[in-house]
Amino acid sequence: MEQLEQKIEALEKKIDGLQRSIDKIKKIFLWILIITVILFVLPLIGLIFAIPSFLNIYSGAGLGL
Repeated sequence: MEQLEQKIEALEKKIDGLQRSIDKIKKIFLWILIITVILFVLPLIGLIFAIPSFLNIYSGAGLGL
């Protein structure tokens, strides 16, 4: 009976360690998602403002010729 209790305690320790690892992985994935969104969305917002100005420059240069 005591062997069974020792095995259960060992399994509980392993499960606790696994839970801590899973929590760390969740945090890492969350930060990766946040960084990916920032690095993808911020350039898109910049392009929303940059493309019209480039189009105005190129269309204005064509009218001068």
